[in-house]
Amino acid sequence: MSTTTEHHAPSLHLPEFDDDDAFDTADDEGAAYVFSPDAIREEMARNMPDDEPEPEPAPLSTHTNTSVSTLDIDAPPLSAMSDSLDSSFSQISLDTPARTHPDLPPLELEHSIYPSPPASTVADEYHETNGLENNGHAYTGNSRSPTPPTSTLPSLPPPPHSAPAETSSSSRLSPPNSASASQTGFTSTTPRSSQDGGNVLLTEKTFPSRRARRSLGPSAFEKVVSKTRPTFLPPKPREEDMKHLADWQLMMAQSRQLAEKRRKALTERRLAREKTIEDTVHVWERDIMPDWRVVYRNAALRRLWWNGIPTKLRAQLWEKAVGNALALSKDHYRTCLSRAKRALSSGVFPQATMDLMEQDIATTLPSVHLFLKESGPMYEDLKEILCAWVVSRSDEGLGYTLGAAKIAAMLLISMPGPRAFIVMRNLLERHCLRSFFGGERARDDVEAYYRIFDTLLADGMPKIYFNFKQHQIAPGAYLPDWLIPLFLNHLPFEACARIWDVILLEGDSFLYRAALGILAVLEPRLFFPDRRELLELLRGENKAALDAAKREGLSLNGGKYEIYGVDEETLWERIDSMNDWWKDSTWTRLIQRELPDI
Repeated sequence: MSTTTEHHAPSLHLPEFDDDDAFDTADDEGAAYVFSPDAIREEMARNMPDDEPEPEPAPLSTHTNTSVSTLDIDAPPLSAMSDSLDSSFSQISLDTPARTHPDLPPLELEHSIYPSPPASTVADEYHETNGLENNGHAYTGNSRSPTPPTSTLPSLPPPPHSAPAETSSSSRLSPPNSASASQTGFTSTTPRSSQDGGNVLLTEKTFPSRRARRSLGPSAFEKVVSKTRPTFLPPKPREEDMKHLADWQLMMAQSRQLAEKRRKALTERRLAREKTIEDTVHVWERDIMPDWRVVYRNAALRRLWWNGIPTKLRAQLWEKAVGNALALSKDHYRTCLSRAKRALSSGVFPQATMDLMEQDIATTLPSVHLFLKESGPMYEDLKEILCAWVVSRSDEGLGYTLGAAKIAAMLLISMPGPRAFIVMRNLLERHCLRSFFGGERARDDVEAYYRIFDTLLADGMPKIYFNFKQHQIAPGAYLPDWLIPLFLNHLPFEACARIWDVILLEGDSFLYRAALGILAVLEPRLFFPDRRELLELLRGENKAALDAAKREGLSLNGGKYEIYGVDEETLWERIDSMNDWWKDSTWTRLIQRELPDI
């Protein structure tokens, strides 16, 4: 039990008070009463019993007042106190340190740690004015009562676990208990004090988290899941599943072997055809170059033309086959180019047209690397011929059409710029291409060409036609992407060169025959139940085919349909197979029906 500190009041020198009263009974004569503090103290000492029972300590309340302002200055120390008043208030920890008292039973331990003050003891309360900062993160003990007691005060006992501090979430930060900290295992808020004991700050301790690692192999689930059975069916026996997996791997290996064998066969056929073309150069020079129209009368020479023009003769024969129906002079390109340069220097050239032109050039024959903006040696030549072409069409009120850069680039590879410009102007004046390059004024003619293609598709490939009708896919969804750049976006360069040879000879009808040949090659892939997937395939953006091409290491810079296996030899197999049902008379009849003004 704590001892009560005696306060000795100073003695008061008062005059003796004689209570000479009129009602005095004279029984107490001779007894002089002096009213003083000493007399009162002596009277209380005589009347109070000597062995007064000590009051029992009050039971602990479940809501212990743990505030700083209610300190029991007379509480017994838990240990030998050697700190001064400043040091005893220098740090009040917010955590709960573990204290061990092995010699005391649980009840005595509780009373020894948290004693109740005696009933006769009057505890002085010393309020700290600056003990708790506004943010609730630090306590300081520098401010104290102006009249502290002379005895050393014990440190504040820690609050029990059963009585959590009632704090406001908006003004104080309550540290998590040990149970919650052990469950989360990520962060812990603990008080830390500076070396001088001035403030106790709450700092957040971050524990290292487990780093996510990339899987270097199949997961545990992938090792046991069946690759030969749907997941919604009951699992197969382990032996049967392993057998089917081995069969599937064998089938895939055989499929790859067949594909490689077929690819080698096509390569050998292409090399043999190219060798034949080189061996027949003298026939071209002797029979065709003097008068190229002889091929219309000679079936053998016509078939020779269909097999492909020799590379060194291609530029001359393309110029002769296209002709010069517009009667353009040799200086026409120089005139249009000078007008374009003046418009560019004066800022009159439309910026929107220039942006479309740059966009078109950026996607022109990326596999040949000749027209790259940064390093392409023919980039400036292509840009000049396109600017001149825009100026030459401005008199007719026509602007730029995406796809023109592909045609100009193909011609520039084969011949110089002035000659390529003349060929381009005359080629795009053919009725079918003029309609697709003619803008809004030629919309009716374009719709007529769509109807012609639908009729040819229904006659030659009824399954594809009805599948397109079922999914509401009209020719306008894919045909302009093929015809405007003359297939250069979708087919390999060598296949396009051979198609151009025949287009310049046969005219617009072969445009449609080549388009039908492409659909014939794609036919096994054209029966998707989803319209969106079908359109993605026609645009050359089928995700499954792109993933397969990446796995096989195929280049994606060539034609978009190379990932579908559309190459020169395969396409010409389908084109040659149309001889059974294709008739030039049918084409002529459809043109006369849909476009009678031609």
